[in-house]
Amino acid sequence: MADQINWDDFAKVDIRVGRIVAVEEFAEARRPAWKLRIDFGPELGVKKSSAQITNYGRDELLDRLVLAVVNFPPRQIGPVSSEVLALGTYSDNRVLLVSPEPNAQPGDKLG
Repeated sequence: MADQINWDDFAKVDIRVGRIVAVEEFAEARRPAWKLRIDFGPELGVKKSSAQITNYGRDELLDRLVLAVVNFPPRQIGPVSSEVLALGTYSDNRVLLVSPEPNAQPGDKLG
């Protein structure tokens, strides 16, 4: 089990609903990955992310709702500055995206 955190630690993590609006190949990545553009609504706008979720095709990702951490500092991954972390679970060496209910809206906060 991971180290326990308190409520204040968890409350610092800003997790929002986003809609994937663009999916591009990330040929420069060391491990296969996609470059994503995710729309988080009017407050946050569109953010970039690099995601090793190659078990999903482009068509499966485009227009999909996801949950992502939006308040990590940007992380440089090769030539891409990844601004958000799309959340997923690990299963048999694959990442399975965490998705909100279908009628959630971009920008909605997890809480």
